[in-house]
Amino acid sequence: MQAIDRLKRNQGRYKGKQQFLAMYSSIFEGITTDTAAMVIPMDDHMVHRGHGVFDTAAIMDGYLYELDQHLDRFIGSATMAKIKLPFDRESIRRILIQTVSASKCRRGSLRYWLSGGPGDFNLSPSGCHHPALYAIVIQDQSPPDFKGLKVTTSSIPIKPPQFAVMKSVNYLPNVLSKMEAEEKGGYAAIWLDEDGYVAEGPNMNVAFVTNENELLMPHFDKILSGCTARRVLVLAEGLVREGKLKCIRTGNVTVEEGKSAKEMMLIGSGVLVRPVLQWDDQLIGNGKEGLVSEALLNLILEDMKSGPPSVRVPVPY
Repeated sequence: MQAIDRLKRNQGRYKGKQQFLAMYSSIFEGITTDTAAMVIPMDDHMVHRGHGVFDTAAIMDGYLYELDQHLDRFIGSATMAKIKLPFDRESIRRILIQTVSASKCRRGSLRYWLSGGPGDFNLSPSGCHHPALYAIVIQDQSPPDFKGLKVTTSSIPIKPPQFAVMKSVNYLPNVLSKMEAEEKGGYAAIWLDEDGYVAEGPNMNVAFVTNENELLMPHFDKILSGCTARRVLVLAEGLVREGKLKCIRTGNVTVEEGKSAKEMMLIGSGVLVRPVLQWDDQLIGNGKEGLVSEALLNLILEDMKSGPPSVRVPVPY
C-alpha cells in the first residue's frame, strides 16, 4: 500500500497540460480512471524490447476522428510486427470507444498500444503469455496553433522502409531527431531518404505548395502513411475545384524543390496543419504563414467538427 500511496503523491507533483483520464489494460481486463493504476508490467515485451505498435485518434466534441482509419493502420502495423491480435477488430474498436466513454473526455486524444505481452525478459516473445492491449485517454484543451515554425535537416539516419512504414514504439531515432532540432532552435527535423529526397518529420508528414501552385507531398512507399496527411489530400480537392490549387500530387521531392517552395507545412494528428517559415537557413516563400496552409487547417478542423460518419464516430457517454 505504501508504494500505491507514493505513486498517487507523485502523480500530483507532475501535472502538465495533458490530463490522463482513463486507461484500458487487457492485463487487468478493464478500465481505470486512477492515474496511479495506469501502468504496464516491466516484463512486457514492449517495455524492454520495443516489441509493440501504437496509434492515436483525436477526440473532438465527443466524436472520435478517423478512428477506423487509424485502427486499420494499427492492425496493419501489428501484422508487420508479428503481434497477434488479442481480440477481433470489432472488439478492439468497442473497447476503445468504451474507454473514451468512461473518461468523459470530449476533447483530447485516444492513444492505444498492442504489445508482445508480459512473460519474461528474453529477446524472443515465445515466453510471453499473450499479446496485450492498452489504451489511454488524454485530455488536451490547447487550441490549434497556426504560428509558423522553423525546421532543420536531420542528421539522424531515417529508419529503413521496413520499419518506417509501421507505427511501432521504436521511436529512439524520432526522439533524437526531435532533440537535435530543438537544440538548433527548431521545432522538428526533416528526414531525407537514402536517395536524398524529402521523406518526413519525426512524427508528422511534410507537404509543399510549389510556385506553380501544386500541393506536393512525398509518396508513402518508404515512410509512414499519415492518416491526417491522406485526409488532407482528399479535402484539398475542394481547393482545386475553387481554383486555389492547380493540382495535387505525390512523388519524389528534392531538398531544392522543398526549400524553394511557396509554402511548406507539417501535417499530423498532433499538429494538424502547421506552416513552416524556415528550413535550416532558408526562408520558405515570403517567410509568412501561407494561405493554402491556413485553408487546409480550416478544412481539417471543419472535418473534425462536422465531417461525414466515415471519419466521425460518436462516443456514447
